[in-house]
Amino acid sequence: MKFYAVVATSPTSGENYKIAERIEQRILNSNPVMEAFGNACTLRNNNSSRFGKFIQLQLNRAQQMTGAAVQTYLLEKTRVACQASSERNFHIFYQICKGASEEERLQWHLPEGATFSWLPNPERTLEEDCFEVTREAMLHLGIDTPSQNNIFKVLAGLLHLGNIWFADSEDEAQPCQLMDDAKCSVRTSASLLQLPVDLLLETLRIRTIRAGKQQQQVFRKPCSRAECDTRRDCLAKLVYARLFDWLVSVINSSICADPNSWTAFIGLLDVYGFESFPDNSLEQLCINYANEKLQQHFVAHYLRAQQEEYAVEGLEWSFVNYQDNQTCLNLIEGSPVSICSLINEECRLNRPSSAAQLQTRIESALAGSPCLGHSKLSREPSFIVVHFAGPVQYHTAGLVEKNKDPVPLELTELLQQSQDPLLIALFPTNPKEKTQEEPSIQGRAPVLTVVSKFKASLEQLLQVLHSTTPHYIRCIKPNSQSQPQTFIQEEVLSQLEACGLVETIHISAAGFPIRVSHQNFVERYALLRRLHPRTSSGLHSPYPTKGPAEQPPHTEEAMLQPLLQDILHTLPTLTQTADTSDAPAETTPVPLHCGRTKVFMTDSMLELLECGRTQVLEQCARCIQFGWRQHKHRKQERQRQAATLLQAAIRSWLTRKHIQRLHTAATVIKSAWQKWRIRMAFLASKELDGVEEKAVIQTPGSLSSPVQTRFLRAVIHLWPLGLVLANSAVGIRGFQRKLVVCACLQLRSGSYNVQTAQQDQAGVTSIRALPQGSVKFHCRRSPLRYADTCPEPSPNTVTGFNQILLERHRPVHV
Repeated sequence: MKFYAVVATSPTSGENYKIAERIEQRILNSNPVMEAFGNACTLRNNNSSRFGKFIQLQLNRAQQMTGAAVQTYLLEKTRVACQASSERNFHIFYQICKGASEEERLQWHLPEGATFSWLPNPERTLEEDCFEVTREAMLHLGIDTPSQNNIFKVLAGLLHLGNIWFADSEDEAQPCQLMDDAKCSVRTSASLLQLPVDLLLETLRIRTIRAGKQQQQVFRKPCSRAECDTRRDCLAKLVYARLFDWLVSVINSSICADPNSWTAFIGLLDVYGFESFPDNSLEQLCINYANEKLQQHFVAHYLRAQQEEYAVEGLEWSFVNYQDNQTCLNLIEGSPVSICSLINEECRLNRPSSAAQLQTRIESALAGSPCLGHSKLSREPSFIVVHFAGPVQYHTAGLVEKNKDPVPLELTELLQQSQDPLLIALFPTNPKEKTQEEPSIQGRAPVLTVVSKFKASLEQLLQVLHSTTPHYIRCIKPNSQSQPQTFIQEEVLSQLEACGLVETIHISAAGFPIRVSHQNFVERYALLRRLHPRTSSGLHSPYPTKGPAEQPPHTEEAMLQPLLQDILHTLPTLTQTADTSDAPAETTPVPLHCGRTKVFMTDSMLELLECGRTQVLEQCARCIQFGWRQHKHRKQERQRQAATLLQAAIRSWLTRKHIQRLHTAATVIKSAWQKWRIRMAFLASKELDGVEEKAVIQTPGSLSSPVQTRFLRAVIHLWPLGLVLANSAVGIRGFQRKLVVCACLQLRSGSYNVQTAQQDQAGVTSIRALPQGSVKFHCRRSPLRYADTCPEPSPNTVTGFNQILLERHRPVHV
């Protein structure tokens, strides 16, 4: 409603746009008001519609919305006075109790924490309990604030009326007594409804009987306790039903357009779904009867749509037998005998009717119907009707009374004496207007029962549906706890059965439930041609296709035909692959038909095509995987070879660098070593040259014998060997040292006294030269890092720059 109300407005002119906007707002505001007064919380739905409604969105020739109209069907007014376990009353009662202000509570006598018999489960809080939304919607519909307060005051009076309880009287001639807690409720209810307290009590407890030809004789009879409760409930249902009808008329007067201003309409039908409770009565029978009629219309419309589509596509196919619910409809409304006719007959007999007697009449008169059953385990009188959604057991107790819907004349007269403006409008005192509740004189005219009125309104609705193009919306509730992302399979399946979708599935499965356009079919299954390469011989497909005369003239369709034929040629291959039995393929029914613009197929053929498509995709995937793996392997091999070459180049470069560094270091060492050797040779030569000259000068005076002369010459010429042997003999004393010295100098053993140094002479004595004073060595550190370091120096080893043994020992006597 909101979507179409927005898109159907005409912004061409300012005045027309304002009118359309006003109509749109009123249409949208009618919904919260209807839901507040007509919806209630049930076992399966927190916002269940307890009435049927048909909304007409009225359009002019320019397809602009000019108005709307609302028509209602069978309000469940018994809910006002009787609610099932775990269910609630209408939303409006909870809204006024929870959303009223302190001042309004004082006016309506609704204190905090007050309990009412007709207000069960008040602790439950629903999103529908929004009082401000209802009041604002009523204000937009033209119901001002005083009128709203008057409506809510009457509803509060009905709540207090439900707290009136009666006790059995000891004397049958005396009316029933009030319970102690009910006296205050009687005064409060009479005050809110603006009725006299005494007159209210008298009407509830005393029944008026008229007799005679002109009904001039009037008798007054006290009612029993059960009758008092029934009259109290009847009064509340009468007021609420009149109030609901008045609201509908106010809404229609606010949103309805002139009949000459609109030419078409869009109808929105919102009816109660299929119901099956532990205790089912007349309300459930009428609701399920309406669902049976709508299901028949839905199936007929679906079949007609299927047949029209098949005829347009050129398919020659006839539907198989399906389960028709006409048998169940004959049981409920058939002629001459049906359940409705028997119930209406009991109402016309004007006699006390028992539940067992009604059950017996129904079972005996309709025993031949296959949709009628009987529960042997039920203790109460009942009968079972097998509906399209499943069997439902209806209790016959109170069925006739609800069908009569009797309203005592004194209750209407009581409400006509009210001083409340709303009740005065609901119950006018005009004697020319004859209400439906007044019984006909002498009871000769047929009584207008609830079933008769509902059947007549349902026939009018079906006439409207047959004259339009219907579209169906099926609402499936995933769970009864209103939890997100929670799907209970049993509840979903039961709702699918109740919506009649199971039979629709059967009808669809009997034909070609899957329809795909040629373009989409070719786009999805063109790759199946890989399974059957195209040949020039021209294979003929066993599946029916269009003849040459039926080829479409469009170029696009002509281009699709070769591709479509190639795909159809692969079907025998797919069928033979998938067929595991030995039966020939010709015996199986044709699961695919190619129409003019669509391809019709069954679920089995769709599965076969999808399997073939999956097979081709797997082959393509394997081919792609093989190519990718081969490419990846080659790439990895090239990368490995490149890495190997790079590593070899790096190692070669590092080796060359290392060799270059070693060569440079060796060159430096060699150069330094050569320089050092030349320098040392020069220094040694210089030192020896100086000693030889001095020895030649001192030879005549220093040596006294030839032996000493030979000894000196030996020391001079053989100083390297002596240096080594003397160095190795450091620390040796006595005879061993003498032997070593003699062996090195190749001298005979004798007593020679060689004085190497004077004891009192300071300085350093060298065996290479005999200096005449102290000798100082000036050593320069080598540029090499470890040139002056011995790997494992001995404590008795003397090392130096020129490796000359230095001694400061006493004279050695050889």
